[in-house]
Amino acid sequence: MTAIVREARVLVRPAPEHGYLPEGPRVLPDGRLLWITIQCGATGELATRGAIHTFDLETGESQVTDLPGRPGFALPSEDPNVVLLGMERSLGWLNLQSGEFDEVVTGLDDHCEGTIINDGEPSAHGIVFGMKDTAFAEHKGGLYFLRQHDGELLQLRRDALCSNGKVLRELPTAASDATPRLELFDIDSPTRVVRRYELDVATGQLSAGEIAIDLTGERAVPDGMVQVPGRDEVVIAMFDPEFVAAGRALRCSLATGEVLAEYRTPGAAQVTCPVWLESQEGRFVLLTTAAENLAPESLARQPDAGCLFLAEA
Repeated sequence: MTAIVREARVLVRPAPEHGYLPEGPRVLPDGRLLWITIQCGATGELATRGAIHTFDLETGESQVTDLPGRPGFALPSEDPNVVLLGMERSLGWLNLQSGEFDEVVTGLDDHCEGTIINDGEPSAHGIVFGMKDTAFAEHKGGLYFLRQHDGELLQLRRDALCSNGKVLRELPTAASDATPRLELFDIDSPTRVVRRYELDVATGQLSAGEIAIDLTGERAVPDGMVQVPGRDEVVIAMFDPEFVAAGRALRCSLATGEVLAEYRTPGAAQVTCPVWLESQEGRFVLLTTAAENLAPESLARQPDAGCLFLAEA
């Protein structure tokens, strides 16, 4: 089967200091788009602070909230002006209007040094999130489950190098078994595979895991991931550190691992994260891209690096 190819267009062009490492797009309850900049500034690789952004798709109005640290993810709440923010080694509630950050979980990855939060995904039973080694050298980052009903933090793994995209789905259970189980699809980027696990919500036990999608033949590494609503499919952002005319996100089957479609971002090779958008105009994939570690001559060849792209899905 030949994969369908769709070309994306630039939707948002952030200021240069916010285009170094945009990630984690989400949709707020009021319809605004939300995303984070992990590191800000022209020398983002040295920056120790980030920002969070909102963008009104109808009016084009945008807002930037500067952060005191490097964020890994931001998840909407019922209040469109309050998000659950993972930043550095803590989780808390961030007020987008005041910038106030109320920590609720601190001291993550106390078994090691040099890691920070990198990605997270919610479910009805809690949030799964992971860490990354900022030196990109050691498999030591934790994978955690913050359980919803009692607020207990459970460590699932402690061997991630760069924990990235996640999809959580509830598994069916027998009528006699009231213990919920979750199906977790998870990316540790350097492995270039999507692994499938089963998570027992009551015990916090994670199965051994198996490969669901094998991308080891790709030069680019898989980054963020989102499920296609109503389908056994995901869209995976592919981060290519080398020059290519267009970056890619791959739409893949979770059942077979087959690549079904490509969404391409001309002038931006480093595709970081996808989010699925549905409106009266149709269905779309929004993609964040980055300009991480690009020298001036490389940026000149990738003029749209750091932009947010939109593709018909």
